[in-house]
Order: sequence, then structure tokens, then C-alpha cells
Amino acid sequence: MSARTKARKRALDILFQADVRDEDLGTILAAEAKRAASEPSREGSWLYAREIVDGVIDNRDAIDEQITTFAKDWSLARMPAVDRALLRIGVWEILYNDEVPTAVAIDEAVDLAKEFSTDDSGSFVHGVLARIARAS
Repeated sequence: MSARTKARKRALDILFQADVRDEDLGTILAAEAKRAASEPSREGSWLYAREIVDGVIDNRDAIDEQITTFAKDWSLARMPAVDRALLRIGVWEILYNDEVPTAVAIDEAVDLAKEFSTDDSGSFVHGVLARIARAS
């Protein structure tokens, strides 16, 4: 598993925790940063996870607007928390990270949705991210 795939899983965990616990994302991120400091072997995945979460924090309103616009008949509140977090990661990578090809961002989000969410989540995440990618 690549360092970036591991980083996406870490970012998913952070975003999911903040959402489900209704806690400040910055607080969860700070706790994870403290934990990461004691795990130097995982630094590679931590740095990109931090970049993802910081990017989601910095662009949250625009990211959520994209998701809401392109998730046909689905509000953010209606989506499973895992799907919401994965869509935020995917949208950030598509719109704000030029280092990640769009197809890779979509594939990674879909794979994580299949692994961690509902049976229909992979196709849902794919559909939303593909529509966002076509529109951008």
C-alpha cells in the first residue's frame, strides 16, 4: 500500500472522527499531530494526511458546495459520514491538488468507500466525483 493511500486512510479517520463526534476538526488534527510525532516511521503518510485535512479545513465551504451541487438529490446530512469524508478528500484532491491525477483521486476514494462504507457507496462516490471532475 502506498504512503498516499495510507495518508488518505488517516485523513478519512480524522475527518470521520470530527464529524461523528461533532468535534472541531482542528482539535482532532492537533491530537493526531501529537500522536504522529511519536511515530516517526509513519511520517510519510502523516505529512500527506495533514495536507489533505488542512486543505479540507481551508476550503470546506467550497468543497461542500461542490458536493451538494453534484450529489443528485442527496444533502450532506443524508450521506453516511464515511461517504461525506471521502467526498471531501476526493474533491480537495481534484480541485486543489495538482499533483494527484483526477482519475487517481476518484479511484482511491471509490476503493476506500468500498472498504469502509455501504455496498452502494463506491458507485455513489464515483458518480459525485466524476460529475465534479467533468465540471471543473
